[in-house]
Amino acid sequence: MDFIYSHLLSLILFLPAVSALILFLLPSGRNSLLRWFALLASLIPFALSVLLWVNYVPEQTGFQFEEQYVWYEAIHSTLHLGVDGISLTMVLLTTLLTPLAILASFSISDRVKAYMMLFLFLETGMLGVFMSLDLLIFFVFWEIGLVPMYFLINQWGSANRNYASLKFMIYTMGGSLGLLLAVQMLGVRFGTYDIVQLYSLWNSLEPGELFLGMSVSTVKTIAFWAFVIAFAIKVPVWPFHTWLPDAHTEAPTAGSMILAGVLLKLGAYGFLRLVLPFYPAEAKVFAGALAVLATAAIVFGAFGSYAQSDFKRLVAYSSVNHMGFVVLGIAAAGLAAGTSDAHIAMNGAVLQMFNHGLSAAGMFFLVGVIYERTHTRNLNDFGGLFPLVPVYGGILIFTSMASLGLPGLNGFISEFLVVRGAYPVLTVYTAISMLGLLFTGAYILKGIKSVLHGPLNEHWAHGEHQLTEINTREVLVMAPLMVLILVIGVWPMWILDVINKTVVALF
Repeated sequence: MDFIYSHLLSLILFLPAVSALILFLLPSGRNSLLRWFALLASLIPFALSVLLWVNYVPEQTGFQFEEQYVWYEAIHSTLHLGVDGISLTMVLLTTLLTPLAILASFSISDRVKAYMMLFLFLETGMLGVFMSLDLLIFFVFWEIGLVPMYFLINQWGSANRNYASLKFMIYTMGGSLGLLLAVQMLGVRFGTYDIVQLYSLWNSLEPGELFLGMSVSTVKTIAFWAFVIAFAIKVPVWPFHTWLPDAHTEAPTAGSMILAGVLLKLGAYGFLRLVLPFYPAEAKVFAGALAVLATAAIVFGAFGSYAQSDFKRLVAYSSVNHMGFVVLGIAAAGLAAGTSDAHIAMNGAVLQMFNHGLSAAGMFFLVGVIYERTHTRNLNDFGGLFPLVPVYGGILIFTSMASLGLPGLNGFISEFLVVRGAYPVLTVYTAISMLGLLFTGAYILKGIKSVLHGPLNEHWAHGEHQLTEINTREVLVMAPLMVLILVIGVWPMWILDVINKTVVALF
């Protein structure tokens, strides 16, 4: 047991990749065996993450469960792992959504082995970003996560998958070039890539001091925007968001669940782990610019969502809208660092990341459920389906209400905290964002109305096209998400306590 506790993070991180390699050795034709092995293998990191959560001490400042191994000694880069309250919530979200996405993929029959292996490799890539305390390792895992998602979209996606997968890859890799240069600059200047050491070393430089032939303040401004653009594309913030609807629409259902549930959080996590601690002065100066981008994402994301007739694109644009609140909270925290408003906004931003992961994954899965039966996502082709699929309808309404931010469900808590924290310091931006919140209700209700209410579309009521109810496996995918949505909505303190202690210590 001591071995498990002392290597808990590396076990959670590398078990999915090891499982993928074992999966490679299993016979290809045994699809049922491959599916069940992938599911059980993905449940082990989740069980270890629950163990990690139970043994985490919120009152203890700094990183916990740290592990450090020599990786690239010549340039002083180490495999340094650790978690605090922010990364711990993201690790739990990742290890929860991966087995649910694999369970959601049991209907996949084409090249099952490769499909499941890619999901397990993708889990390791995402977890590595959340656990890394070394900038170079952070960047390595940041890039590793792109590859499995590219192939999942490109090989198992819809008709326009080649365009969507290439656009996804070009956008995210292009944005990362500046990040790589900024990371290299820090490593060369200080002789270490260790994030904990760099926090103090980077911030101890005097603004007027010369650095690479320029003043430190100039270099920091350039590096700040290099980091911000890389993370803004991943979030994605308007106007860097155009890859997202295409990638979501063409991705297989489980791919969309992970893309919305976890991959978008990597960008927001980059803001929290690197941008705000490394660039507190620049974050304060440019908080207004970040707030403009966040407000635009909230408002235009909601308008864009309302305009869609494709059910999946409607949900995809809603991610731009919801992640805008995360960036608004980050902008408020950058402007008012050290105040209670900043802490409230930051608590809301981190909780919104977790909450959006639950509701977005659920919404994309529910779109996939109806698409699998009808082979259409056009909202105009549905209508009045509630009498045919009452259980599906009830689950869809519940999950939609969580996405809408109904009091009593999780979305309300996080969005309220962001608005409460941001309003005193970014009053105008927050007020404009309320317009986006109004239209959130409009597009969610439009989606529900188009699918479930109104006159019954007789096409789905009889014969070979008769719509069938959601099955037990699909309910099992939704059940954990729905339970967490309700529990956080009614009693958010169990997760907010962990987040808050870290937020107050860091910001």
